[in-house]
Amino acid sequence: MTSVMGVMRRNAELGLVLLAAVLTAGAYVLASLGRTSSIPANIGPFLGVILVLLGAAHVATRRLAPAADGVLLPLAALLNGLGYVFIARLDHKLAGLQAIWTALGVAAYIGTLWVVRRTRDLERFRYTFALIGIGLLLMPLLPIIGRNINGARLWVRVGGITFQPGEFAKVTLCIFLASYLVEKRELLSVATHRLGPAMVPDFKHFGPVLLAWGLSLVVLVAERDLGSSLLFFALFVAMIWVATARGAYLAIGAGLFTVGSFLTWQEFAHVHERVRVWLNPWPSASGEGFQTVQALFAFAAGGVFGTGLALGSPQRIPAVTTDFIFAAVGEELGLLGTAAVVIAFLLMVGSGLRIALRAESPFEKLLATGLTTIIGMQSFIIIGGVTRLVPLTGITLPFVSYGGSSLLANYVLLALLLRVSDSSSSARTPAATEVAGIG
Repeated sequence: MTSVMGVMRRNAELGLVLLAAVLTAGAYVLASLGRTSSIPANIGPFLGVILVLLGAAHVATRRLAPAADGVLLPLAALLNGLGYVFIARLDHKLAGLQAIWTALGVAAYIGTLWVVRRTRDLERFRYTFALIGIGLLLMPLLPIIGRNINGARLWVRVGGITFQPGEFAKVTLCIFLASYLVEKRELLSVATHRLGPAMVPDFKHFGPVLLAWGLSLVVLVAERDLGSSLLFFALFVAMIWVATARGAYLAIGAGLFTVGSFLTWQEFAHVHERVRVWLNPWPSASGEGFQTVQALFAFAAGGVFGTGLALGSPQRIPAVTTDFIFAAVGEELGLLGTAAVVIAFLLMVGSGLRIALRAESPFEKLLATGLTTIIGMQSFIIIGGVTRLVPLTGITLPFVSYGGSSLLANYVLLALLLRVSDSSSSARTPAATEVAGIG
């Protein structure tokens, strides 16, 4: 029964992966037609490379996680392919680098599936992952290797490689939180002390979580990275809420978020500027609000159906391949294209939450919830910032934006989610076959 279900999922995944490859190659051809009115000479090798990379990822999943979810990998492949087409259309140099990072991301995906055969084995190294995560967050503040780019100190340069260690910190801290909360969830769920009119759990049980949360927020404020700060905060609150099933933690989180937002808005000039531009970018359309205004023009030019690939002018936006790639999609693919991207992320989040619901182990349930929260919140923060739903923050759109660190971290995250899915499906199948009277 396990092998039959696994084969069905993998066959469905193979069909979806091939569809993602065809759509990516088709978009690449259309972008070339829009730019040079000719079919690209390298379309054969381009399609071949796509099939090799996606084929390797699919074969690794089929061999190493045969019962895993069959939707997540094709969705990631589609988003990655679409992002690459836009990056190649906007900057040939970055396209070459993105191709290398995509290959390394697929290698990281395969390596994670190979090394992590049981996600529950990660539970024993909770404090190791906590130290690694905090260390990664601290790295950009080091005087020699830390780099300040575009006003944010998020980067580390070692040798000739520049990367964002915070992208990997989100995964390691998620593993730590899942492991710690599994051990302490009952203590955190029982109110034993009175705080004014409310009953709260013993404060000593919050120690490691508050330490990790506090250090991450302090470091992220020092690095002037509002997006990652919000992402980590949402991750902590969501996982504590899921672990304890107490709505009070959502209320406490909302209160802390409100107070923290007000204080940072008053004390930090860059936060105040971001909020001002968010509320009304037009008075500073030639200054701080230039990118936001150009993004709004791009969405307006795209309309419902878009201008067509390579027929728009998204290059007017300075950070279009990173922070504002969603605006490029909106201009050249229109409302339909942006809706497709949003739906793809919604399907990823839905699949991740389904994996969390089906997980047998409490640790795997929390881990899947945290990893899914990272994908969902990161997508919401950057898409909301570009469309002025929330203040703009400088984080990448998962699998779509240019960025090697983001691609590597997200492919590792994807592999961990599929490992949880494979473990839970394998654990549930014997019970299902017994009920059905099979074997």
